[in-house]
Amino acid sequence: MRRTASLPSIIWHENDRMNKLLAISSEGDILPQYRGTAIGLLLEYHNLGRKYESYSNAQLLIGMCMDNRKHLHIPDNFAFIIRSGGANLRYSEFKVSYAIAVGNVRCIALVGHNQCGMVNLIGRKEQFIRGLVESTGWQPQAAEEHFLQFAPMFEIGNESDFILSEVKRLRLSYPKILVAPLLYQVEDNRLYLIQETTAASEALPDKKHNAP
Repeated sequence: MRRTASLPSIIWHENDRMNKLLAISSEGDILPQYRGTAIGLLLEYHNLGRKYESYSNAQLLIGMCMDNRKHLHIPDNFAFIIRSGGANLRYSEFKVSYAIAVGNVRCIALVGHNQCGMVNLIGRKEQFIRGLVESTGWQPQAAEEHFLQFAPMFEIGNESDFILSEVKRLRLSYPKILVAPLLYQVEDNRLYLIQETTAASEALPDKKHNAP
């Protein structure tokens, strides 16, 4: 881990040599575009132990993996949460639109995590088939066909790369919404910002997303 006085601390994700994770250990570590927004509040609540405030309406939408090892420290009513394998929201588009149009959220935090089970699904093919056969009574052929039909849809490859690609897609679909790429490290249960390229950062919406 490297630290400087003027920049957020940076660590490398063990499975990704290209994308950097920004550790959030103080308010100053939060990137400027997220300070004073619901994204910043999420980081303060979870990582920095900010005192909980009361909410009657959701302030943001959080997309995160179904993995049981992930638990966010946030106040009641603070966020809508969609859980899906690998934090993949490609098949939850209507739910995202609903949270924006009806729930009136203006920020989305997309939270992946390391050691994700949606990485290298083909390596779990036999375990998947055997588990369905033994636990549900499926026939092996039906279980294999089930796997082959859906595994390509839910394979995410590299966790950080997938989150960045999903964030890009969501920004194109909802250009006025602030979307942040985050990664949850299961070893320390903390959230990290995934550092983006300059071009991606410049594509962030100009509209202010001040937290109430």
